[in-house]
Amino acid sequence: MTNKAIEFEDNRLQGIDKVIIRVFDIARSRDWYKTILGFEESLEDLKYKLIVFDTGSPTSLTIWETDRNIAIEKETTTYIIFKTKDANAMRLELKNKGVLVDQLIEDDFVKYFFFYDLDGNILEACQVIE
Repeated sequence: MTNKAIEFEDNRLQGIDKVIIRVFDIARSRDWYKTILGFEESLEDLKYKLIVFDTGSPTSLTIWETDRNIAIEKETTTYIIFKTKDANAMRLELKNKGVLVDQLIEDDFVKYFFFYDLDGNILEACQVIE
């Protein structure tokens, strides 16, 4: 091995730190992510108009305000998949809170559904069938 290969092995990527979702109104979105999804804020940066949420996992979620058009195309956009123990119950809970949710999809391995935040960002909840 060359020294470069050894350096790369020592400095390789170590997982996903955070995911960023762009939003139009940081205050309104903060309330939605706290109230609807139950996330707690771990950092707020008023200068850059962003809020970091603790998701209960090693990966945090950051909402970041933008004044640009948020272009969402369901077949080509990147989206977050959240774990859930019961996709049916999670879907019903979100629907009862007024969240736009799609139909539940189920195969031999997973149950999942798509849902949408205030800006139309696509999110997914997925239950692995054991």
